[in-house]
Amino acid sequence: MANINYIFVLTAIAAIVGTTIAIHCYQCESISNTKCGEKFEADDVMKYDCSRVAPPRFLQSIFPVRNATGCMKKTLEAVNGHPQIIRSCYFGDISNTQTGCQSDPSLPFVKQLSCDVCADNLCNSSSAKGPIALAIVVFFALARVLS
Repeated sequence: MANINYIFVLTAIAAIVGTTIAIHCYQCESISNTKCGEKFEADDVMKYDCSRVAPPRFLQSIFPVRNATGCMKKTLEAVNGHPQIIRSCYFGDISNTQTGCQSDPSLPFVKQLSCDVCADNLCNSSSAKGPIALAIVVFFALARVLS
């Protein structure tokens, strides 16, 4: 019975490590791609390997680690008052999004309306919190098995 618990734990750890090494997110913005809007229509062209991109320049001095930690969906309001949705890789602490979700200071006329962050592959297709809730449940289940 103990061997089964160890196999379960090792499998869970391998899955978590595998997803944190190279996360894939949707990358698009609704101004040039209408499929990227609030009514999201997934397309293979939008899938992006986040290990191929560095954090935005204004975040590079804050984050010493260059790997994306999740996916993000930002809703912005530009000067014309129309909302714009941007889906991309997220850099920073998933549980503390204040720094990773900050707006680009070179765009002072853009107001950020929301920023949703998630930690699973391609999870930025909507603003659902399901992936984070599932990670919390798995964590507590592992803690219970190990105790």
